[in-house]
Amino acid sequence: MNTSGKISFNPITPKIVLGVAAHPDDLDFGASGAMAAFAKDGASVHYLILTDGSKGSADTTMTPEKLTEMRRQEQRDAVAHFGGAGVEFLDYPDGQLEVTMELKQDIIKAIRTLKPDVVVTMDPTMVYSSLRGIINHPDHRAAGQATLDAVYPLARDHMSFPELFEQGHEPHKVKTVLLINFEHNNFAVNITDTIDFKMKALEAHVSQMPELEKTQAWMRDLASKAGAKNGYTYGEAFMRIDID
Repeated sequence: MNTSGKISFNPITPKIVLGVAAHPDDLDFGASGAMAAFAKDGASVHYLILTDGSKGSADTTMTPEKLTEMRRQEQRDAVAHFGGAGVEFLDYPDGQLEVTMELKQDIIKAIRTLKPDVVVTMDPTMVYSSLRGIINHPDHRAAGQATLDAVYPLARDHMSFPELFEQGHEPHKVKTVLLINFEHNNFAVNITDTIDFKMKALEAHVSQMPELEKTQAWMRDLASKAGAKNGYTYGEAFMRIDID
């Protein structure tokens, strides 16, 4: 497996993109530069956020209900900054996301409705990073695994969740999956022309950015390193899977 960050595939120009993540802001950290680049090239870009985001605050006066509404609006604003088509929220409880058949069915419904040629989600194999001193949020891992299961084979096969087929949700085969993984990757999207859109998308998440400038500087440095490995000024790196 190539983990060097060098491109091993041809560039992609998707028509429809679906990003699936656990929380508002997940996709904007990992993929909003690419999402902006896809939108700039004419793609219809959609976000599916799986949890209500109700736990992500250190403010002891904050309520789950208030935080959920704040984060929903922040995510809508972030998507609007780069010309995304819209956001859907599923409202599973934050911090309790599990890889269930119910969750897979919800993701399958979105896939069969939108019929994306590219799906972007978290890499579920990224459990921890000793290099960065982090344990990956379990919701991130669950979101990634459920999305991969939904993409293949469940969204493809009409006899998987036949009730969806009976409701008119025709099977759909996703061509490409991009997994967000900051350390192990085999493909990069050129975001040189859209890095500022990424910064604006991050800026929208006011409730999550106590040190916005520091966060933006870190993201810009990460994009610079990913770009340098692939001949771009700025890039976003992914594990790319093209599905036969």
